Amino acid sequence: MIKVTHVRRIFGGTAVLDDVTFALEKSCVLGLAGASGSGKSTLLRCLQGLDFPDSGSIQCSGRVCFIFQDFQLFPHMTVWENIVYAPALGNKKTDYAKRAKKLLKDLGLEAKLDEYPVRLSGGQRQRVALARGLMIDPDILLCDEPTSGLDFASVLDVVALLNSVRDRGVTMVIASHDLDFLTQMCDRIVLLKNGTVAADISPRMIPSPIDYLKHQ
Repeated sequence: MIKVTHVRRIFGGTAVLDDVTFALEKSCVLGLAGASGSGKSTLLRCLQGLDFPDSGSIQCSGRVCFIFQDFQLFPHMTVWENIVYAPALGNKKTDYAKRAKKLLKDLGLEAKLDEYPVRLSGGQRQRVALARGLMIDPDILLCDEPTSGLDFASVLDVVALLNSVRDRGVTMVIASHDLDFLTQMCDRIVLLKNGTVAADISPRMIPSPIDYLKHQ
């Protein structure tokens, strides 16, 4: 499903990604852990094709969707318009209303379809961004810091939402500095440090996320 081979990306003479290699099977959830500047977001952008490695190769099979850290919702569009805009561009003959209404119901956003993003909470904007991504029926979902700035209750909501996406058979790569969150969500965790893969392990091997990070 995803194959990353000896990927290197250089900015200003610094290797932001340095010989990164891993493979991911269909329906697997991979966490990208590491401090700010470790290369997580750059790797996600390369997987999406928003950026390109200077060397090495990336292969992704299927339709890829990127959920940005700041959600990238259109501020001049309502929740409904944000959700149906992209798929309608791809196929103007298809009526996406039924699918959109079901997603809004599943994500608890039925009452917000006429609201603009500025009137939504961070957790609600997160759910709208997720609904918009799911409207294109992705095979691979990339999430950049999906719990950034959210309170504890909203983090739990995000965990539940992403688990529901996993139940759909979607392959996911989730970048986060929150290792505790990743251990709840992921089948595997790749820890990036200074652009290199410092560890590629199962969450079961991390009894204490804080202690684990201290020793990396």
